Amino acid sequence: MRLFRVQSTTELLFVCLVIIGLSSTFEIQSANAAERGESSVGGEARQILVDTGIQGGLIVHLGCGDGKLTAALRANDSYQVQGLDSDVDNVKQARAQIQSLGLYGNVAVDRFDGRHLPFIENLVNLVVAEDLGSVPMDEVVRVLCPNGVAYVRQDGKWTKTVKPRPKEIDEWTHYLHDATNNAVAHDTVIGPPRHLQWLGGPRYSRQHDHMSGASAMVSANGRLFHVFDYTSPFSIQLPSDWRLTARDAFNGTELWQRKIGEWHTQMFRLKSGPAQLTRRLVAIGDVVYATLGLEAPVSALDAATGETIRTYAGTDKTEEIIYSDGVLFLLINDSPFRQPRTPSELNYDFVEGPRRIVAVDADTGNVLWNQPQTSVLPITLTADDQRILFCGAERIVCLDRSDGTQQWQSEPVLRRKSIPTFFGLTLVAYKDVVLFSGGSSERDAKNATGDDNTMYALDAATGKQLWTAGHPASGYKSAEDILVVNDLVWITENTFGNQSGVVIGLEPRTGKEVKRFLPDVETHWFHHRCYRAKATDNYLLFSRTGIEFVDPKDEHWECHHWVRGACLYGIMPANGMVYNPPHPCACYLEAKLYGFNALAPKRESMSRRVEESKSETRLEKGSAYEQIDNRKSEIENPTDWPTYRRDAARSGFTETAVPAELKQTWSADIGGRLSSVVVADGKLFVASIDTHTVHALDADSGEAVWSYTAGGRVDSPPTIWQGRVLFGSTDGFVYCLRASDGELAWRFRAAPADLRMGMFQQLESVWPVHGSVLLRDGELWCIAGRSLFLDGGLRLIRLDPATGRLIAESAIDDRDPDSGDNLQVRLKGLNMPVALNDVLSYDGKYVYMRSQRFDKDGVRHEVEVPTLDVSQQWGEGPHLFCPTGFLDDIWWHRSYWVFGRVWKSGAGGYFQAGRVAPAGRPMVFNDTTVYGFGRKPQYYRWTTPLEYQLFATPKKPERISIVARKPAREAQAKPAVRPKAAAKRRPEAKPKRKRGSAGRAPNTRIAFDWTQDVPVLTRAMVLADETLFIAGPPEVVDEVESLAAFALPETQEQLARQTAVLEGSEGALLWAVSTDGTKLAEHKLKSIPVFDGMAAAGGRLYMATADGKVVCMGSKK
Repeated sequence: MRLFRVQSTTELLFVCLVIIGLSSTFEIQSANAAERGESSVGGEARQILVDTGIQGGLIVHLGCGDGKLTAALRANDSYQVQGLDSDVDNVKQARAQIQSLGLYGNVAVDRFDGRHLPFIENLVNLVVAEDLGSVPMDEVVRVLCPNGVAYVRQDGKWTKTVKPRPKEIDEWTHYLHDATNNAVAHDTVIGPPRHLQWLGGPRYSRQHDHMSGASAMVSANGRLFHVFDYTSPFSIQLPSDWRLTARDAFNGTELWQRKIGEWHTQMFRLKSGPAQLTRRLVAIGDVVYATLGLEAPVSALDAATGETIRTYAGTDKTEEIIYSDGVLFLLINDSPFRQPRTPSELNYDFVEGPRRIVAVDADTGNVLWNQPQTSVLPITLTADDQRILFCGAERIVCLDRSDGTQQWQSEPVLRRKSIPTFFGLTLVAYKDVVLFSGGSSERDAKNATGDDNTMYALDAATGKQLWTAGHPASGYKSAEDILVVNDLVWITENTFGNQSGVVIGLEPRTGKEVKRFLPDVETHWFHHRCYRAKATDNYLLFSRTGIEFVDPKDEHWECHHWVRGACLYGIMPANGMVYNPPHPCACYLEAKLYGFNALAPKRESMSRRVEESKSETRLEKGSAYEQIDNRKSEIENPTDWPTYRRDAARSGFTETAVPAELKQTWSADIGGRLSSVVVADGKLFVASIDTHTVHALDADSGEAVWSYTAGGRVDSPPTIWQGRVLFGSTDGFVYCLRASDGELAWRFRAAPADLRMGMFQQLESVWPVHGSVLLRDGELWCIAGRSLFLDGGLRLIRLDPATGRLIAESAIDDRDPDSGDNLQVRLKGLNMPVALNDVLSYDGKYVYMRSQRFDKDGVRHEVEVPTLDVSQQWGEGPHLFCPTGFLDDIWWHRSYWVFGRVWKSGAGGYFQAGRVAPAGRPMVFNDTTVYGFGRKPQYYRWTTPLEYQLFATPKKPERISIVARKPAREAQAKPAVRPKAAAKRRPEAKPKRKRGSAGRAPNTRIAFDWTQDVPVLTRAMVLADETLFIAGPPEVVDEVESLAAFALPETQEQLARQTAVLEGSEGALLWAVSTDGTKLAEHKLKSIPVFDGMAAAGGRLYMATADGKVVCMGSKK
């Protein structure tokens, strides 16, 4: 992403001169620290922030020394701070200083080479350097984001340099770019995605089958703002937690959040909108305009802090906001609002009642005019520099923007007779033309087109019709697309996959067809994703399946099926990037990106840095190098638990018995978000993930033995091998420590270069390594990277664990290993080959990354694409895996673990694995049997309530035929008008014996040995000999009953209680269960376990808990 790069000292001087000429804000400033009268480090940090004007974001402190100033620069939670120093002792001292303050993670320190800054370009808001040393100024400018500041001390004075914002990138201030409703960014930097700039949360939108979790998103002045539902995906019934969040647009740092009051119910039907929610948020410069509730007035918020600047009186019940030349134009519905409660109420159309258009001075709050209207149809309020436009009941209406008087109204226009909540009419103001499409009166719920679907062009000055044309079917469960790019009106036929996808370009004033072309690629087309298309000056951005970059000049399509936007809102092109809010989609689940993504085009500097790094020494030797005795056995003590889930197969099983009756023998307070634990050589090892630290405790007493801080998060526990502690880190390195004292033996850079990016509120390598590395036949295996499709793909690394010597390295990228074509040629329907990294597993023959197999030489074995043929699940290579990764701890309804061979994606596939193979989350297995906590078979697909069971099934379960029955859609459970209150969970039952075809469950092809309803929402599970241990928060709501009584206040109270319980408000339950399903014992725990956070070793049960503690439980005797 070439936003701005400095090539020489001469260019740098030119940059500084330009900055001086722009305004006083960009002047080079000098101030002597002593003259400020500030003696404390805290005072100096505050003054730096004042002088630079940086309010939140990412700060880099070069030459951090003892770390005191580094820590002080984090003035509040809106900042991330990264210290860098080339001196190893300084790094240790600074880390200790920051850790003593409890800030480590949000403030972190790492070593660098003194010349190259280990960051991608356009990432950093502020670089503070008391001495640049050997770092050239053009390197500093490279990593600064637009409007970022370099603050460098020279000769005792501070010099401020600001990197200007390029004219080639654009903002996105409204839902449809700006007040004209032409959803086109004037951004020539945006291109097909090649790099991930940053990734944030949540990981997924709450639920596919109900209301989208993404309501609105805009961007202005280097910041991004969005309205999102942050409630756990565990159940759509849980009360929503809507928040307005501000982020830095270039590194993803969360700057602030504001709670949203009452919003539309999350129970809205599948893909039903409401479309108008997208129009309640606007950002202009340093001000955000929003309604903080459905009936709340419009508020102006400080974009940097989130503080309320003013609330506009008389603007209650605003439905839509647009801003133009200092004036807010508001669409207000004075009719009383009542939240829909029953299924019929949730399936309503837009109510065409009277509404008002109100013009308000944005700076003063003064009402300029108030124009009542009989009807203003959704998403049509539009403004240009002369007029206000909207669609009334039958006509397009134009008002004088200065006083609201009507200037003209058009002849009647055809439009959809009834307007579902997902739909909005399309009205665009472009120069002297007004463009309109209102859909077809014959459209059904899926947006199929009728013969009367007409697009109109009107003269903006008079309202006279210039031309009409048929509008092809575009959009699915969304408004139609009209995009004006480079003086051509672009429309397309893309609602369904069986349509041609033809793209048509028309002259705005005449309607003359100038261009017409079809897709030049052969691929699977789905229905267009449930949101509007967007565009830039160079590309049309469709989402027929993922994101298609369509170059209308070259008539070329480039597909990216591995990324998509959120339902209802879609994607946002701005700031030289494409932003993708979290989706709830099960298509291409082992390949598609998750979370909140900012995607950048090709960077010219990236390949250069990777090439330069090849000559660097990737292996660093520590003080313990070759100082560790080699022992032969990979598992020295059979009662140990030396790696994630105990063994390379990730079974979660040990032959060591643990008594059912337990008591707590010790507890250690580590603090922070913990990984699972491993136990070996008399020690317990656990990672404090966000503080980048691996801790070793005495397994008998819990006393601290040592700790070691890496350069990034350690997301899962280490692997213990022959006196060594082996683990990967998100800094892109693999580490080997001496187990006895934590001294570094070696570390190896698995990443092709040392470059960091924004990742869930911290910095991580572009090519991170999971903490839990794999030991296979005396070799250490790991994978560095995130996706085959980004940043050059993944790197499969094999090392000698004793020495760190590189044995082999292979790139796994987006090229088909056989043909060399783009890997997407392999896709079948909504499935494609595995493309995302994960903790590796090994079954004695193959190494696995999710469902992808590798042979002993690290070669991808059968780049297999699942089909809907269930027999594909049977055969060689069944193993435990999760399509969204072992470490995915989100209870999202379209993902679960499988003991099988493949995962089938898409609406017609994601439930299939759970019906033909053992499935749940979590699961454990021994030689014969799989035990798990999973969804009951009838609750896999098209179901609102989700009910779970504990089960046992053979590893190779009996295959049986599914008896014909009514579809699982019945599990929706119709809410009653006057239902009884939702009951608490039913009392536990004895295990149901289900061996044999007569005992098979409905909707499944596998036979269970037994099933058990348990009141434990199981987050952790261990099989110790013949005792199964499960732990998790209690289940306090029966989902079927709560749905039937959803409208009652007492039901809402119970659902709110369940939300709190999931977060640990009532502790957890620990059950011991016999392998025949009989409950043996129950224990109450003070805190819930971290996901998959238990281990059994030496006759004890160990557990990491969500409150940052490690707990050991031993025999009561």
